[in-house]
Amino acid sequence: MIPRITLSADGPSISRLVAGCMKWGAWGKQLSPQDTLRLVEQCLEIGLTTFDHADIYGHYTTEADFGRALALQPSLRDQIELVSKCGIRLVTPNRPENRIKSYDTSKEYILWSVDQSLRALQTDRLELLLIHRPSPLMDPHEIAEAFTALSAAGKVLHFGVSNFTPSQFAMLYELFPLVTNQVRASVRHLDPFLDGVFDQAQRLRLAPMAWSPLGGGGLFELPGDTQARRIHRVAEELGEKYGLAFDQLLIAWLLCHPAQIVPVLGSGRFERIQRVARAFEVELEPEDWFRLWQASTGEEVP
Repeated sequence: MIPRITLSADGPSISRLVAGCMKWGAWGKQLSPQDTLRLVEQCLEIGLTTFDHADIYGHYTTEADFGRALALQPSLRDQIELVSKCGIRLVTPNRPENRIKSYDTSKEYILWSVDQSLRALQTDRLELLLIHRPSPLMDPHEIAEAFTALSAAGKVLHFGVSNFTPSQFAMLYELFPLVTNQVRASVRHLDPFLDGVFDQAQRLRLAPMAWSPLGGGGLFELPGDTQARRIHRVAEELGEKYGLAFDQLLIAWLLCHPAQIVPVLGSGRFERIQRVARAFEVELEPEDWFRLWQASTGEEVP
C-alpha cells in the first residue's frame, strides 16, 4: 500500500504518490467516464487517493471529464483528495477571450477559476489549490486575499504554489500559510536540489511535490541522449541490486530525499501506477543515490 504524508503541520493528509491527471483526457488517453472511474477505484485499492488537476488540462476539459466519472459514484468523493491549479490563461477555442498565452493571478481571476473548477469537477471543495506558475505581474497581497476568501467560503481547504522560486514562495508565505511547492524534479532535472527549493521546504517543514518525476519521458528515448544513456547504464546495475525496474528506481531515488518529496505520476495506465508503487518498498544506499546523481551530471560531485 502507498503510504500517506501530511504536507505541513497544518496541511492536508495525502497519498505519498499522486496521480497526475493531465494525460487522462484530451491531451492523452481520452478516457471515458467509466474508464476514469475504474482507474480511480484501482488507485484507491493500492492507497493512492490524491488526484492532481489543473484547469487548463485538455484545453479546459479534463476536470469536467473527471467530474463526470465521479458523478457515476458520488460516494468516492469523500475517499479522495482533489488538487487543482489555476493562473494560466491558455489560448483555445474553449476560452475565446484569451488572445495570448499569459498568466493571471489577480484575485478576481483566481476566484473565478476556482468556481469553474468546482463546477467541472462536480464538487463543493478542493483539498488543495496551487497557483500554477509565478507571474511577473503577481501581487502577493492580492493572491493572499483570494486565498483568504476561498478558505472562508470552504471552497478550498489548503493552498500552495507550483514552479515558484524560493524568493517567490517566501514572498507569498509571509502573507498566507502555504503547504507545498510543486516543481519539476527528477534524476534528469536537478534544479530544485540546487536552487534552494528543497532547502526551503525542509526549513519550513513542508513536503514539496515533484511533477515529471520520471524525466518527462525523455529518459526513455535514448538515441543521441548521452545523459539518458549514462543514467540507464547505472540504473540497470542498481535495478539488479534492488530488484527494481527503471521507473521504480527513479521514484525510489526521489523518495530518499529528506525533504519528503511527493511524486506526481503522469500515467493514465493503472499497470504502470501499480508497478511504480513498489518504489516504497526499497531505500537506496547513499552511495547508490550518488551514483545516479553522477550519471545525471556526468561528473563527480565537487
